[in-house]
Amino acid sequence: MKKSNVMMLATMVAGIILLMSFIIPQDQVKPEPWEIPGKYQKMENPYADDESLVKVGKMLYSKHCKSCHGSKGAYDGPKAKQLETWCTSFSEDDFQAQSDGVLYYKSFIGRDEMPNFEKKIPDEEDQWAVINYIRTL
Repeated sequence: MKKSNVMMLATMVAGIILLMSFIIPQDQVKPEPWEIPGKYQKMENPYADDESLVKVGKMLYSKHCKSCHGSKGAYDGPKAKQLETWCTSFSEDDFQAQSDGVLYYKSFIGRDEMPNFEKKIPDEEDQWAVINYIRTL
């Protein structure tokens, strides 16, 4: 009985390792969790209900984000394979469950290979427009 349990556990572990090899590209590593300052965790999107900004956000996303994150936020843009850090798809439930303030911090403050975009997209309304667009992916 114990031998069959050990074999079952070993099979499950091997299956998980095999599955992970398909989920995370071999040359990319899953980064450490982000440390988000409290200010951003509590930050609310003043334009959350402004659907007219989605179009602006899509344009800015195409210009600044698409090359890495891809057209649908699946981290499949042409530059993604050159990066060492792995990123989840924007359509994933755990990504979409993050608050707008957390997404704002990650998108505009950045860290490591995720650059700071505060100077490239300096207008606050435009910054929130990108967050609004990301929410549609």
